[in-house]
Amino acid sequence: MSGRLLFLCHRIPFPPEKGDKIRAWHMLEHLARNWEVDLGCLVDDRADFDHVPALRHVCASVEARWTGSRTQAGLRALGRLRPGRPLSLGWFHEPGLRDWTQDRLDEGRHDAVFVYSSAMAPYVMGARRPGLRRVLDMVDVDSEKWRAYAEGARGPMRQIWSREARTLLRFEREAAADFDRSLFVSADEAAHFAALAPECASRLDYVANGVELGRFDPTLPHANPFMGRRPALVFTGTMDYRPNIEAVSWFAREVMPLLDGTEFHIVGANPTPAVRALERMRGVHVTGTVPDVRPYLAHAAVAVAPLRIARGIQNKVLEAMAMARPVVASPEAFEGVRAQAGRDLLVAQGAFETAHRIREVLDGRYPGLGASGRVAVMRGHDWRATLTRLDAAMEPVRAQDRVPA
Repeated sequence: MSGRLLFLCHRIPFPPEKGDKIRAWHMLEHLARNWEVDLGCLVDDRADFDHVPALRHVCASVEARWTGSRTQAGLRALGRLRPGRPLSLGWFHEPGLRDWTQDRLDEGRHDAVFVYSSAMAPYVMGARRPGLRRVLDMVDVDSEKWRAYAEGARGPMRQIWSREARTLLRFEREAAADFDRSLFVSADEAAHFAALAPECASRLDYVANGVELGRFDPTLPHANPFMGRRPALVFTGTMDYRPNIEAVSWFAREVMPLLDGTEFHIVGANPTPAVRALERMRGVHVTGTVPDVRPYLAHAAVAVAPLRIARGIQNKVLEAMAMARPVVASPEAFEGVRAQAGRDLLVAQGAFETAHRIREVLDGRYPGLGASGRVAVMRGHDWRATLTRLDAAMEPVRAQDRVPA
């Protein structure tokens, strides 16, 4: 046993059913093998409280706090807004969890603190004591997402997003300077942040996302969920997340008219009214929540990831490749994936190129693409291998990492 660990997370990390929860869960489960873990997390869906008992089988203790409704969280964020500070931080401020965290720190029983997401960094910033290792997993440079939103916005929203990008980057730099080590999802993302925050470059590292290869196994049988005979093009993801909404809206409107004879299936929880409205278009289907995405991937002719705003590594791409399905992704969705474009998956930009690549796959031009993609994921994105870097990051503080008092 390495010692006692305080693990903080902005969303309950179980079940691992979407991007941030998948990464958080695998990190938590991995660390719990060698650490006695006290978990503090936020819950934004009351149904998720049902999963707390499962987490107690992994952790020594679990403190799960309700964030309130979206309206309540939004009002809390506005109430905590200060000049020069990002609005998004207030969204994840929960006084009860803050008090619980402070009590754990005051006890002085922990050997390390692991914080998942920069939104949770304020809970422990400044909490320094000899021998306490503090690691922050930023995952990606979140401020860059807001900058991308600003570039595509007009009017007041452009100013709001620009302010969030500017103030959040300032905070990200403060957090990286405060923690002993800050992690990102890929070497490229860590290098990007190092260019933005050169003063923190020596404290940065990365832990790549992985795939549960035994679960996303193309040899496992799955019933075909598609009723029609036309080739199924599949997009998976949480459908109230803005980059996903923009991706499927663009694909439905710009690419599908170029692909007669195909069906586009949008598979994921919480589709917004804008996503539901896409079903009015010929050949577009919206599933909403499904118990398991694997049948949809297993029987997909092509998995598509046409994201135009994306940071880090996309789990949807890794999972489709693990299922040995042909993948056509945008350059943004390909970022960070340890694979060779043209051999393991296809990368396309713009509607015409995307449609052309999909048509090539459907015409049999890339018969080995799916199998090659599976091999690439096995080599570069097996959780058992990627998480060894997490173990290294959790090692005791070295002299060169220490922060002057």
